[in-house]
Amino acid sequence: MRCIPEEPEFGEERLAEKSVWTALKNSLPDDVVLAHSVHVRDGRNEYEIDLLVLWPNVGMAAIEVKGGRVSIADGQWYQSDRNQRRKIQSPVAQSQSSAHALRNWLENQLGSRLTSRLVYMVSLPYTDVPGNWTMAGCPRSLILDETGSRSPAELVRQAIENEGGGTSALAPVFLERIVRKLSGSMDTAVEPSTASQEDEAAQDHLTERQSVLLQATRSLPRIRFTGGAGSGKTWLAVEKARMLSKQGKRVGLFCYNKGLGQYLQERVETWRRQAKPVFTGEFHEYARGLGVPDGQGQDYFDVEMPRLLKELAAGMEQLQRLDAVIVDEAQDFAPLWWDALLACTTDPEACEVYAFMDDRQDVYQRWGGAAADLAHGPMASLVSIHIDDNLRNTRKIAEIFKPFAGDHVRLRGSTGLPVRFVDCPTKDALGVAEDCLNALIDEGWANNQIALLTTKDRHPIHLDYYERGATDEYWQDFHANEGEFYGHVLGFKGLERSVVVLCVNGFKDMSRAREQLYVGLSRARSVLVVVGNSGLLEEAGGRELKLALSRAQAWTPAPADGSQRSAP
Repeated sequence: MRCIPEEPEFGEERLAEKSVWTALKNSLPDDVVLAHSVHVRDGRNEYEIDLLVLWPNVGMAAIEVKGGRVSIADGQWYQSDRNQRRKIQSPVAQSQSSAHALRNWLENQLGSRLTSRLVYMVSLPYTDVPGNWTMAGCPRSLILDETGSRSPAELVRQAIENEGGGTSALAPVFLERIVRKLSGSMDTAVEPSTASQEDEAAQDHLTERQSVLLQATRSLPRIRFTGGAGSGKTWLAVEKARMLSKQGKRVGLFCYNKGLGQYLQERVETWRRQAKPVFTGEFHEYARGLGVPDGQGQDYFDVEMPRLLKELAAGMEQLQRLDAVIVDEAQDFAPLWWDALLACTTDPEACEVYAFMDDRQDVYQRWGGAAADLAHGPMASLVSIHIDDNLRNTRKIAEIFKPFAGDHVRLRGSTGLPVRFVDCPTKDALGVAEDCLNALIDEGWANNQIALLTTKDRHPIHLDYYERGATDEYWQDFHANEGEFYGHVLGFKGLERSVVVLCVNGFKDMSRAREQLYVGLSRARSVLVVVGNSGLLEEAGGRELKLALSRAQAWTPAPADGSQRSAP
């Protein structure tokens, strides 16, 4: 049975809810979804549903739980324990209002009228209610008393079918859409903030651990924040840049990938001028902006350009220099880039430096492919701080790439939907991946929530941008968030979407395949679909990945043209 959350925390004041939760969990069928403490907002009013039952092909039940001995006299409800008897709000009215709010909220979230049966109920696990008891607006069948709360499944089913408002059973596909909403931001498209108010609202959702990290390390001028995929490193890098800029310091916020660079620029675009970095974006754009000529070839960008920047820095005015350097995805930075950047600071030996990195995502292998080398050279003076919590991905997704992330990662996301695996020949992977994308849209996922990422050859839509030299347009279209995105895992580092179809259509260099898989598998927040040949995946990712994928849901999407594809 799926539970939301998987293991609820019941304090001493919620022991009654725990007893009913346990009884429901032990008596309901395995395909039922059971949720605890569901908070919904209807207008300006907030409601809490103690327990919510989502029963496929039956319906939904919102259950209000009241512990102690509950009684009613002259329309007034009372709750008694060993020490006192006190007045309480009608649990029937509470449950009825919460169910009504849930219906309104779901209709607003899902964009369609809710026709599935929904019933409000009250559970009184320590109160005996006579079988002939009734009151206006609440037939006896809506009350689970001490006896009924011990094995409530069949009573819940009867209440849904006989008393529930709605005209139809709860379709399994519709149930999944509801679950995605109840589990947090699972099918919410990831959009850059477009106003400072939205940025502040997003910052309010930073986890307590992340907030503590920034506050606890504020007196350390040089830090290497090391964390796995989904640990919030980019958020921390942006927030660190905001904090330092607000102090009046000249801050440079850098990265390597163009897609991530544009994302960072959009994040800071609406900030007040005094809280904005003096530069945000790619290292190479910073060098060009200072007058370093453009060039061609990887050797130019890795060696010659940083040499020219370092020479130019020798003559920089003091007011042009940076007080602090912040680098996101720092493992992508070559050693010479670091030397050149530090030469552009007020004091290369003592300026503030903050590197946010995951040495297990060293896909470009600019440090010789050895993770230990990342701690040498410019990195040697940085204090290491480890970020172990995975926050971006659901547990189901994180469990797939956990073998790549290391032993210390802690999964903090909701359980989420199963990862889907489509085993197919490598030559067919791209076509099958497109079938998956179309099937996901048919399920109700918005196209702008989905990214299709390849590991070798580009998708034709991606290839068209590349051949036209329209890289800027390509990433602008991604950040406009108006349609599905087609990309390569190497260009998607540091980015994410709610749904990712990872098309494993081969590898140009098997020595980098493991790192590419780690990046690709960790880009999805809510739904991950892996498409590829199981033999190739095992060769690239090892037996641990094979074992993880064996627990995924085998999926065969229908081809868009109705044809049959060959077996792997």
